[in-house]
Amino acid sequence: MNLTRTLIIGNSGSGKSWLAKRMAAQLKVPWIDLDKIHWLSDKHSIARPYAAVLDIARVAADEEQWVIEGVYGWIVSELMHRATALIWLCVDDESCVANIRQREKQDDERLIALLEWAGSYRRREGSSGYFAHQRLFRGFSGSKIKLMDRTEVTEFASQL
Repeated sequence: MNLTRTLIIGNSGSGKSWLAKRMAAQLKVPWIDLDKIHWLSDKHSIARPYAAVLDIARVAADEEQWVIEGVYGWIVSELMHRATALIWLCVDDESCVANIRQREKQDDERLIALLEWAGSYRRREGSSGYFAHQRLFRGFSGSKIKLMDRTEVTEFASQL
């Protein structure tokens, strides 16, 4: 696979950040987390304006090398023409929810909302759901791979 400019998509809790961080370190390229672009303040769930998000994401994607990861299909669709590889972490919803529970220490309204969000991936409407990611994956003409569980994600990371 040509991993020069890699997009990683998948549900919340699927391991996107975990994989992207390892890939970026191994390949010595920047790691861009779309959550950091989308949210002005993650602590208070304040989203950045749509146009500003796309402007920032496009500037990041104009670099020669990167690993960009996120759940936001509407952002990813704007960057795909620059990508050389697409990785879809198609991990089942129950595993995603369990991963979030394991990594998050606080138990507040934000966590409850995130758990509900992750648990609804396969029936969620819009660009951040399973069917939108499936369309992105099918429509991508570069190198691509779909990883179905944590074992496959870990094995892929170890082969870099």
